[in-house]
Amino acid sequence: MRLYHSPTSPYVRKVMVLLHETGMLDQVTLVSKAGSPIDSANAPLEANPLGKVPALERPDGPALYDSRVICRYLDDLAGSNLYGAGPALWDVLTIEATADGILDAALLMVYEWRLRPEEHRYDPWVEGQWAKVDRALDTLETRWMAELVGPLDMGQIAVACALGYVDFRHDARGWRDTRPHLADWYGDFAKRPSMIATQPA
Repeated sequence: MRLYHSPTSPYVRKVMVLLHETGMLDQVTLVSKAGSPIDSANAPLEANPLGKVPALERPDGPALYDSRVICRYLDDLAGSNLYGAGPALWDVLTIEATADGILDAALLMVYEWRLRPEEHRYDPWVEGQWAKVDRALDTLETRWMAELVGPLDMGQIAVACALGYVDFRHDARGWRDTRPHLADWYGDFAKRPSMIATQPA
């Protein structure tokens, strides 16, 4: 398999952490690709018409894209059961969707100050994106901690990668200040070898 990736993409990091945790890293060749909404010259368009990473070329079908699709595929291939079954499956999927929503909003904030000319930046829009992150973090703190401290699953991996990205790009926002349980959980989870090996640089 070939994984189109960028080492700073939090969506790619989800896939990489899963590969480390399942022992499948040696089954995937990493291909460096990156792009943005206004510059797709180096994007993996041959694998993903949306021009986004990660994208996974597989031997048994067309390329897969979107980190959630790729993670479900690799989890199935590995037989690692990181999504669970029955009622637990829906909890894991909801937690993963919450984490990806954090990433979506946090990335749009980065695009606003990195890609948009300064005279066109709109601070209320940026703060609206952060409000989404803020609400999602509160929900993780108040609703999902029991699931986060259970056996390893994809929801935990997704949340950890989302928090890592918030630290990487928006550390000044101080997300830990009002979320002590989530902060403690992440402090422990971030020590996993899979997280250390995939830290963005």
